[in-house]
Amino acid sequence: MKLTIIGCSGTMPGPDGPASSYLVESQGFRLLVDCGNGASGPVQRYAGLVGLDAILISHVHSDHCLDLGVFAFARRFGPGVTTTLPVYGPAGLPERLFAADSAPHDRLDDVYDFRTLAEGRRQIGPFAIDLARMNHPVETYGLRIMADGASLTYSADTGECQALVDLARHTDLLLCEAAFVTSPVNPPNLHLTAAQAGEHATRAGAKRLVLTHIPPWVDQQQSLAEAQRTYHGPTELARPGGTYELSVGSSDIP
Repeated sequence: MKLTIIGCSGTMPGPDGPASSYLVESQGFRLLVDCGNGASGPVQRYAGLVGLDAILISHVHSDHCLDLGVFAFARRFGPGVTTTLPVYGPAGLPERLFAADSAPHDRLDDVYDFRTLAEGRRQIGPFAIDLARMNHPVETYGLRIMADGASLTYSADTGECQALVDLARHTDLLLCEAAFVTSPVNPPNLHLTAAQAGEHATRAGAKRLVLTHIPPWVDQQQSLAEAQRTYHGPTELARPGGTYELSVGSSDIP
């Protein structure tokens, strides 16, 4: 299983790349997890204009889904496209995209086959995916993606959350949001600090921690240092274009 970071900036695109978007591949199947602002450009480097097999959206905030509306043009007008693309997301995702699309057409079901997510296990291509609700103001799903004997856990957006610890238990890689640094003015139940991301990784026994969703105005080196104080395994910052090869390392594939 291969993970490629398409975009990892929090809240909005940053100077080095798009908002949240991650490509996960196994057995020739390409699953795009989230499609935030700006993602539709660089994803073409790895999957072409129409090379994706499915898209999964964790929640309907624009920095995780908005470029679906832009990317639809490739499937509507690109050569050789004859099928709709499966798009998995929370209830209300199509309406969220319709509201943001000012083009003359007000529907996207000519290019996307929308499928509603719920908690539990879902099979998408070669991936067994466990979904759990996170601690965020809108319906948001964290993911444990399993294939090839390995597991990747993605927090999506969340505040402190036992469900994330359970989802990430002994995972090979925890891709965890760290939108905040420690401060008394951080709002509750919205995002994790980098220190809290490290704490969740430690409690879960995760084998590796990759920090993502850091906004452009946050000092990334401060975030990294905070996480390393609470988690003592391999820890790094997500970078656009970064890749991770995950092979046999866990036994949680049923």
